Amino acid sequence: MMRLYAFALLAVMPVLAACDDLLSVPASPETDMEFPLPDRPVSEVVSNQFSNEDARDERGEAQQVMDMANIASGMTVADIGAGEGYYTVRLAERVGNDGRVLAQDIDRDALERLGRRVERERLENISIKSGEADNPRLPVDSFDRIFLVHMYHEVTEPYEFLWRMWPALAEGGQIIVVDVDRPTNRHGIPPALLFCELEAVGYKLVEFVERPDLKSYFARFERGEERSEPENIGTCSNG
Repeated sequence: MMRLYAFALLAVMPVLAACDDLLSVPASPETDMEFPLPDRPVSEVVSNQFSNEDARDERGEAQQVMDMANIASGMTVADIGAGEGYYTVRLAERVGNDGRVLAQDIDRDALERLGRRVERERLENISIKSGEADNPRLPVDSFDRIFLVHMYHEVTEPYEFLWRMWPALAEGGQIIVVDVDRPTNRHGIPPALLFCELEAVGYKLVEFVERPDLKSYFARFERGEERSEPENIGTCSNG
């Protein structure tokens, strides 16, 4: 069970102090230039500060996605692009005291607000960490699930982001993507383009479900046999 606590030191109380420490990130290495850029527009990051969690709960969004992702007690989960923590706090309840949730975002203000929420609700199984646009900066061999919910279309350098995320998955770990089937400049991504970009890095699609009731689709990926070398990653066409 040691893997469950691979990133436990990130949860320094009070949470807001931890946020200040974690938000200092080093510059990306020059090798970033090896990765191709996407052949598509990238959506601007949109704050979800005023998102209506009650409305999302009325249609059972988080509960259904967690059920589909087989989230269970004792798991370790990363919530990338956590924002205000809609999924973070619900994942924390689902995985329980024996599980861990790492909430990550590149937005300092969002992380500070989430930190206050975690303190207020006394959610001791949540850690908070800042990431970079091209690197989620996740601990190695740590996660049963990595959630990318309504955020992948905002990743400016998806190939490098996905490549650097690869080592963070534990054995049998999976990436869960929830997004909308529409152009990336309208805050969605067509499924075929999503599949192509992940497969270009070496991931394999294991499940895809359209969920019009949730106004989105659900896709599950695992690591394939090997991760592509950066210079061998082909850019997926947006045509």
